Amino acid sequence: MSVVSLLGVKVLNNPAKFGDAYEFEITFECLEQLQKDLEWKLTYVGSATSSEHDQELDSLLVGPIPIGVNKFIFEADAPDLKRIPVSEIIGVTVILLTCSYDNREFVRVGYYVNNEYDSEELNSKPPPKPIMERVRRNILAEKPRVTRFAIKWDSEDSAPAEFPPEQPEADVVEDDGTAYGAEEAELEAALIKEEAALGPEDADEEMAGADDTAGAPGAAAKAEDDEDSDAGSEDLEAESSGSEDEDIEDEEGEGEGDEDMEMGEDGEAKTAAPQEAHNGQSMSEASHGEVMVH
Repeated sequence: MSVVSLLGVKVLNNPAKFGDAYEFEITFECLEQLQKDLEWKLTYVGSATSSEHDQELDSLLVGPIPIGVNKFIFEADAPDLKRIPVSEIIGVTVILLTCSYDNREFVRVGYYVNNEYDSEELNSKPPPKPIMERVRRNILAEKPRVTRFAIKWDSEDSAPAEFPPEQPEADVVEDDGTAYGAEEAELEAALIKEEAALGPEDADEEMAGADDTAGAPGAAAKAEDDEDSDAGSEDLEAESSGSEDEDIEDEEGEGEGDEDMEMGEDGEAKTAAPQEAHNGQSMSEASHGEVMVH
């Protein structure tokens, strides 16, 4: 829990010229009597690529701090142009407002600052050397970025935990990794003992049984396919046999007709019989062809 809490920061002179001083109205709350002062700082970030161009614009010690809500005005000078790269003067940069207690920072407020010319013509075509009399700064006060840090105040109880608290009970409990490894070792020893008791032949038989079991579904499926094919072939044979019976009956009928004809005129009967038999055979072949198609 923080002893000092930042309640609000108000930027007073904004927008302003680049060379004007910065002014902030800071409000904070103190929950306990502090032995030392609070140190407030304002830092200007001169370059986005290197911290060497950062400038500490001003610092202020505030104290002694009474318990309750406190308010004061913090003023800081504009940055030194000589310490800022020429290419970084115009554009967007950052200022940081920080507060520390006993050289330990506990709050930081960052603002974006836009430095631009006061005319659209200069902004569209900026001169090689900045004209500082025409440059104005605009702090985006509506969108600050606040970061808080836990620090040690006057009492030891307020110090944040640097290490996890001691857990004596956890030290007594056996490590899960060790127990897990012991279980694996026991299982492996039991498997080795079981394989030694069975012997190689028993192990082969068990594997063979496993293969048979694994292949059972395939064999069953193959048996079903064979049954289906047998059933289909039986139907075809039944139809073909039926057609053959019909052909045989037709031939028998024709034979009877031949006998009757032989009883009449032998010459005509002998001439007609081969033709009728030939016709009967072609009909049988035709009937066999129809069965095969179906």
